[in-house]
Amino acid sequence: MKKLALLGALAVSLLSPLAMADDAKPLRIGIEAAYPPFAFKTPDDKITGFDYDIGMALCEEMKVQCKWIEQEFDGLIPALKVRKFDAILSSMSITDDRKKSVDFTGKYYSTPAKLAMKAGTVINDPLSDLKGKKIGVQRSSVYDRYATEVFAPAGAEIVRYSSQNEVFLDLTSGRLDATLADSVNIDDGFLKTDAGKGFAFAGPDFTEEKYFGEGQGIAVRKGDKALADKISAAILAIRANGKYKQVQDKYFAFDVYGK
Repeated sequence: MKKLALLGALAVSLLSPLAMADDAKPLRIGIEAAYPPFAFKTPDDKITGFDYDIGMALCEEMKVQCKWIEQEFDGLIPALKVRKFDAILSSMSITDDRKKSVDFTGKYYSTPAKLAMKAGTVINDPLSDLKGKKIGVQRSSVYDRYATEVFAPAGAEIVRYSSQNEVFLDLTSGRLDATLADSVNIDDGFLKTDAGKGFAFAGPDFTEEKYFGEGQGIAVRKGDKALADKISAAILAIRANGKYKQVQDKYFAFDVYGK
C-alpha cells in the first residue's frame, strides 16, 4: 500500500503545471551580444539590452524558458540552419534576400539607417560626396549590402568588420571616414559615448525597403510556420498588454516600433 501511495504521489507531481513546465523544451535563441542598446554585455558578463528583454517578455508570454546562445552576426543564419538554436532575435532586418534562407515573424521594431562621420561633415548627395571615402560596415548586414551595391559603384571603399563595435573603433582611430549602420545603434552605442565625441550623423535617413526590409523581425528555420506564428502572436500580445512599452521605455524616449 505504501508503494502504491508513493507511486500515486509521484504521478500527481509529474502532472503538476510546474513539473510540466520544467519538462517543456526551452526556446533556444541566437543573439549577437555586441550591438548596444539592443544587445550587449554587463560588467559581470551577462547579456542585456532591448533585444534580450523583448525576448524574455516573449518567452514569458509563450510560457517557455529562454535559452540564449551567443553567435557572431554573420554566423547566425548558418547556425540556425544546422539547428544550433531555434530562432534568431538579434536586430535582423526582414528582407526578401533573407527570406530565401529563413522565415520571419512580424516585425518587433523598425529604425532607419544613417551615416556617422566627423562632426561638421556635410553630405548633400551621398553618391558623389562619399566618393573616395572609406566606409565601415558590419559584415553580412543590410548595411553591408547597401554600401556594396550603392556606395561602392559610386567610388566609395567598403571595409567590412565582424561587429559594429570594431567599426566604431576604426572610425575613432581615423582608419575610416564613415560608417553606415542603424541610427539607434550609432546614437546609443557611439555618439553618446566618450569615443563618439567629435562625430555626428551625416546625410539623410536610408530606408529603401529593397535593402532595409520591413523592420526587424525574429528569424526561424525555413518552413517552421508554427513557431513563427506563435512568436508573432506573442509580439502582438506584449504590445497589447503593455509589456512591450515597459521594455521600450527602459531604452528609448521614442516609439521604436515605428509605423
